Amino acid sequence: MEEEIKKGGISVQTEHIFPIIKKWLYSDKDIFLREIVSNACDAVTKLRRLSSLGQVSEIDGNYRITVKADKEEKTITVSDNGIGMTEEELDKYLCSIALSGALDFIQKYEGEDAGSNGIIGHFGLGFYSAFMVSERVTVVTRSYTGAPAVRWECSEAGDYTLSTAEKDGRGTDVILHIAEGEEEYLEDARLRSILEQYCSFMPVEIYYEGEKAPETEKKEDGEAAEETPKPINDTHPLWMKNPSDCTEEEYLAFYRKVFHDYREPLFHIHINADYPLNFKGILYFPKITNEYESLEGQVKLYYNQVFVADNIKEVIPEFLLMLRGVIDCPELPLNVSRSYLQNSGYVAKMSQHIVKKVADKLNALFTNERENYEKLWPDIKIFVEYGSLREKKFYDRVKGSVIYPLTTGRYVTLDEYLEQAKEKHGDTVYYATDKTVQAQYISLLEQEQIPVAYLDKGLDNQFISMIEQDRSVKFFRVDAGVADVLKGEGESYENPALAELFVKVSGNEKLKVSFETLKETTLPVMLTVPEQERRFGEMMKLYGMQGGELPAPEGELVLNAGSPMIRRLAEKLDTDRESAEKAAKYLYGLAVLAQRKLTADELKSFLAGSYGLLDRLI
Repeated sequence: MEEEIKKGGISVQTEHIFPIIKKWLYSDKDIFLREIVSNACDAVTKLRRLSSLGQVSEIDGNYRITVKADKEEKTITVSDNGIGMTEEELDKYLCSIALSGALDFIQKYEGEDAGSNGIIGHFGLGFYSAFMVSERVTVVTRSYTGAPAVRWECSEAGDYTLSTAEKDGRGTDVILHIAEGEEEYLEDARLRSILEQYCSFMPVEIYYEGEKAPETEKKEDGEAAEETPKPINDTHPLWMKNPSDCTEEEYLAFYRKVFHDYREPLFHIHINADYPLNFKGILYFPKITNEYESLEGQVKLYYNQVFVADNIKEVIPEFLLMLRGVIDCPELPLNVSRSYLQNSGYVAKMSQHIVKKVADKLNALFTNERENYEKLWPDIKIFVEYGSLREKKFYDRVKGSVIYPLTTGRYVTLDEYLEQAKEKHGDTVYYATDKTVQAQYISLLEQEQIPVAYLDKGLDNQFISMIEQDRSVKFFRVDAGVADVLKGEGESYENPALAELFVKVSGNEKLKVSFETLKETTLPVMLTVPEQERRFGEMMKLYGMQGGELPAPEGELVLNAGSPMIRRLAEKLDTDRESAEKAAKYLYGLAVLAQRKLTADELKSFLAGSYGLLDRLI
């Protein structure tokens, strides 16, 4: 006996699905207006397409969308003069959830080319977002074909009526009867804010009529002045144009309009990707005023000129989110999910293309505008270092364009520095982090014609550690040790008693004391801290593993055997130990002061010793 198999389709009851739509269709309720206005844009785009294909003629090309708010009637109306719908079409598309008219239109008139047609909606759910804020929705529509106008009205429970209606001209009016508790959406400021966020660059002119008079622009014709309504959106945003057709003034005006930043951006990158990728955009490097401000960028993602979201890291690499700009990609669905983005091979290629374009721009500036590039470097340095640390591919592309400021004010690449260094110090890069505190050490090296790089930012430690792993080079801070070129000639000298004295006055039993003969005989003592020991301490502080100030580094105190003062101090130790001890303590204080800032206790002790010394002299 054959097994009986019963087949059927899943049915969904509207009284169950509508409450879900009302509460959960979108996480951001404001999106309802984007969806309704996007549908209006689609209606115009479809009619434009039919006209371009010769399917219709004698069509008034003055396309527009109007958004009106009526606080007394508690309604928001979105009107368009696009393709409209017949009774059959309205019944088909509005009475069936997730049956998209846009998708039908694309399949009929665009074939498989669904990514570049400019039609926004694909899934057919967007219209129902109206019920997130409405208790009832009315649609009055008239088809471009001249068929009778139709009226459709649906409650939040999913019950609808369909009837004939009166309407002048083609197009559709969507009337949202705002629900109790959602009256905030009738406020002029709120509606304007939503339209500005989501609809500023939609491809059809949008006019807003709220409680205030519509914005106007004056046109002078001789003595007469005529006022005409002004759309709230720019239908041809700068990113949609060919870069060769855009001026610097236009790029600056666009930046100020979108980001409301009075400061001029440093430079921009206009992306116009074609096959096999398809997206456009403009990225700006903003003016940075401090080390951490760059982490607060804003890259806006658009879909066919409709705003989707800010800073989606699956599309824009995380380190590029420090920039400001717009990316418009019609290949991504409008209501895109994070899981889709994370697993999309297309998105991964798109992300890498953006990284390449940014790197290419930096390299071009370095190669073709070196002087200007050096002026920009203090502002872009943090971005380049952070990007290099976050993504190896980016570093590999830009590493030849990384420059290092010297304490003299010049800029050099790593290769340029090493080329100059090969005679005296090979693969070692000497650097300073504070020109004032480390002035003595810097002076000693510069006297020997050794350039000193100036790396004064928090990221520098991590960046140079990465460089050391990538290349056979070592970075040493000027106070990390005594460079061989600073050492003079002469017989070796050791004085254990003197070394013990300095350990005692330092208050640090672990202090290492050594003797070196330095060329600079006027320098009696020098405190050094091993590079790796200091970096480790700074890393601990950076990651919060150690609160407050770092403890005074143990380091190594170098006594200059070539200094007459050190020789006299050694002799004094045998004749007047008390005076020798006071002098040694004062010398140690000077050595610490030349290496770093004194702690509060060290400063009190140093000042007391200084006053005592002056008291004996005066």
